[in-house]
Amino acid sequence: MDVRTICLGILTRDDATGYQIKKAFEDDGLQHFVEASFGSIYPALSRLTEEGLVSVRAEAQEKRPDRKVYSITPAGRAAFIRALMKALPEDRHRSPFVFAMLFSDLLPPARVRALLDDYIAQSEQKLAHLQQKASEKLMPGERFAIDFGHTMYTAMIDFLRARRADVEGQALQAAE
Repeated sequence: MDVRTICLGILTRDDATGYQIKKAFEDDGLQHFVEASFGSIYPALSRLTEEGLVSVRAEAQEKRPDRKVYSITPAGRAAFIRALMKALPEDRHRSPFVFAMLFSDLLPPARVRALLDDYIAQSEQKLAHLQQKASEKLMPGERFAIDFGHTMYTAMIDFLRARRADVEGQALQAAE
C-alpha cells in the first residue's frame, strides 16, 4: 500500500496532523502492516492537498508555529475506496533478522544468542502493545487488524523459542 493511500485511510477515521498520522503507525498497531516515515508522509499530504483529496487548516499553538491539520474530502474518501477496490499487491515480509539468521552458522554463538534474545524481546514488546490496544473499544476492522498482529507476534515468539536450540546448536558446531 502506498503512503498516499495510507494517509487517506487514517484520515477517514479523523482529522490529523502529519505527526498524528505517523503516531498512528506506532501507537495503533499499524506498523506490522505498513511502513511510513515523516519523509514520506509530508510529501504525500502535500500532493493529496494539491489534488483536492485532503484539505488543510492551520491551528494556532501557544509559543509554537501553527500546526497543519488535514481532513479528507469527499473526493479523497472516494479515491481511498477506489484504491481498496483494486487488486492488492502480494504481502512481502522483509526482515533483517531473518536475513542474519540465514547466515547464523557463520556467526559466533554469543551473537546468535544476542540476535535471538533481542528479536524475542522486541516481539514481546510489540505483542504487549497490541494486547493493550485489544482492550480498547475498537471498530470491527481495527479489531481484525489488532488480532491479526497479535497472532503474528505470538506465532513468531513461539517459533523462535521452539527453534532456538537448533540454531544455537548449529552456531556452536560451526564455531568448533
